[in-house]
Amino acid sequence: MNSALLALRKRGFIAQCSDIDALSALMDEGAVTFYVGCDPTGSSLHIGHMVPFFAFRHLREAGHRGIALVGGGTARIGDPSGKTELRKMLDYEQLDRNSVAIRAQLDDFLGGFDGKTAICANNKDWLAGLNYIDFLREIGRHFSVNRMLSFEAYRLRMETGLSFIEFNYQLLQSYDFLELYRRYGCRLQIGGDDQWGNIVAGLELIRRVEGRPADTGGAAYGLTFPLVTTKDGKKMGKTENGAIFLDPAITSPYDFFQYWRNVQDEDVRRFLLMFTFMPAGECEALCAEGKDPNAAKERLAWEVTALIHGREEADGALAGAKAAFVGAATGARSAMPSKTIPVSRLESGVNVVDLLTWAGLCATKSEGRRRVQQGGAFVTRSDGGFHPVSDVTAVFSACDFSGGELILRAGKKHFCRIVLE
Repeated sequence: MNSALLALRKRGFIAQCSDIDALSALMDEGAVTFYVGCDPTGSSLHIGHMVPFFAFRHLREAGHRGIALVGGGTARIGDPSGKTELRKMLDYEQLDRNSVAIRAQLDDFLGGFDGKTAICANNKDWLAGLNYIDFLREIGRHFSVNRMLSFEAYRLRMETGLSFIEFNYQLLQSYDFLELYRRYGCRLQIGGDDQWGNIVAGLELIRRVEGRPADTGGAAYGLTFPLVTTKDGKKMGKTENGAIFLDPAITSPYDFFQYWRNVQDEDVRRFLLMFTFMPAGECEALCAEGKDPNAAKERLAWEVTALIHGREEADGALAGAKAAFVGAATGARSAMPSKTIPVSRLESGVNVVDLLTWAGLCATKSEGRRRVQQGGAFVTRSDGGFHPVSDVTAVFSACDFSGGELILRAGKKHFCRIVLE
């Protein structure tokens, strides 16, 4: 097998391939142009979007050319894959703003779009101006409705209702592959395994329109990666409070770090291989029998945070996490999530439930009360250690702030440093 594909397989990336032997032979011959797409349905990517882009970097480093396709056109419809209901329709101006933001995130993560080994394209450029009648005559006639409904993305949605506008999505994504094939000589589409049906449809469209069956020199290929879930079955990058986003204004570098630091022991090896660029042998050594899983988690958290937010932020998050857990009275605590509170607000005292909610450690007051009643609320005292707060009527005043600050903890993992102003 081609060395780049073998490296992806060893790191757990490969789920399905349209013809892995033929693709391997093609990659052995020289550089292959591939693409991966993402729709700008939000202002930021989250970590669940990133598996194909980690693979992008591996393939680029192996000498292949990658295209990151921002779906400014397809996002106007919305991909039904993996969704139980119609996506919220965003206005075109918002989609354009999202496209700019996501392009910047990918440019940073992928090491820069140089126009040669890494290219960024937007399918709005060829989809927005399509004539619908012409598109149906030239492209739509190649699609079988029966065939489309056999793919899982559409079959599952038939149970809850599939809109006609969503039904067109596969045609547009297939057209993207055809367009990139023509413009850039793109021979490979990569993506999550939920995109398998759309990718196969694109391969068939290229075969029909361009006359490129598998036994010709211009055949196209599809390669998918597993949809990553944690050991307990949750989607990768999902928490009780929502997705883990790349934008630090949505998910702080500290909270991003803490997500990785707190993954389950069984997930560490797999995540080190997929979400870092550490040598595979080093990943295996960190997770070998007898090794401390917490050390491996700490390394995982630092590596991924450094990749997304930079080494300085990763160092700060690591220092803040250590300070929080040991109650260190050092400057490292400034790296923790912090909020300031006016002294005047504390004159009559602030209830612990209100403080938990205000600090963002509990979504609602009822959740805050449960947290206190169940023994999951803690504050630092003058000795620097954490002490439980078990009374829902407890109040805090300025005198409870040692050195002008107080660290509030909810459960074992969530902290907030509250500073007097």
